[in-house]
Amino acid sequence: MAHVIAVAGKGGVGKTSLTGLLIQNLCRKGKQPLLAVDADANSNLNEVLGVEVKETLGDIREELERAGMDMNSKIPANMSKQDYLEMRLSDALAEEDDFDLMVMGRTQGEGCYCFVNGLLQTQIQKLQYNYPYIVVDNEAGMEHLSRGILPKIDTLILVSDCSRRGVQAAGRISRLAAELRMQPKTMGLIVNRAPQGKLDAGTEEEIQKQGLKLLGVIPQDDTVYHYDCDGRPLVELPDDNPVRQAMNQVIESLGL
Repeated sequence: MAHVIAVAGKGGVGKTSLTGLLIQNLCRKGKQPLLAVDADANSNLNEVLGVEVKETLGDIREELERAGMDMNSKIPANMSKQDYLEMRLSDALAEEDDFDLMVMGRTQGEGCYCFVNGLLQTQIQKLQYNYPYIVVDNEAGMEHLSRGILPKIDTLILVSDCSRRGVQAAGRISRLAAELRMQPKTMGLIVNRAPQGKLDAGTEEEIQKQGLKLLGVIPQDDTVYHYDCDGRPLVELPDDNPVRQAMNQVIESLGL
């Protein structure tokens, strides 16, 4: 069964950027094939990784919704409805050399995300035996954890910026994980976008107050900002980039 790494935290703290660097680091170490999961409805992990995504689970949900009673007309004569659905779900898996990427995506119309969440849960449970590692970029908040979409979590990485609100959000997620008895083997906090790679006293105080283990501090870096503005994948950052180097140190400390 795969080693499941979940990345969670408040919105806008850079979870997806760090998740992309984590995925690339593991692949470089030979931990492939790896399944990368973008479990955020506002998906952009593919942009960080430089991968084109043609289908998302949300797209398939919309197709099923539009088809309604006409679904039978879309199914080839020699194929069952279940086989057709399995085929369409496999289309939502973007295959790269070292990893595969599955994107939750969003629904286009009104309504909740229950059905798409259900598809995501089913696919992860089915695929977890095919990969040594599964890395999940979670949505901002705690819904995927509380709904039990992931079959288990071996490593829970919480991400915050230097704000107290970000650290408090990470603290709430860690307490939820304890309440749900997830019992990850490793759980800790990465503070992202720290000026000069250093924490001020207020941030350190809040980390201690929340009872969080600090895994590492990622410096604020103009290169990351410019890559983002230019639409360049962050996995193209040079090896000597301080953000990449700091993230590599965190991954080494986790023993991944």
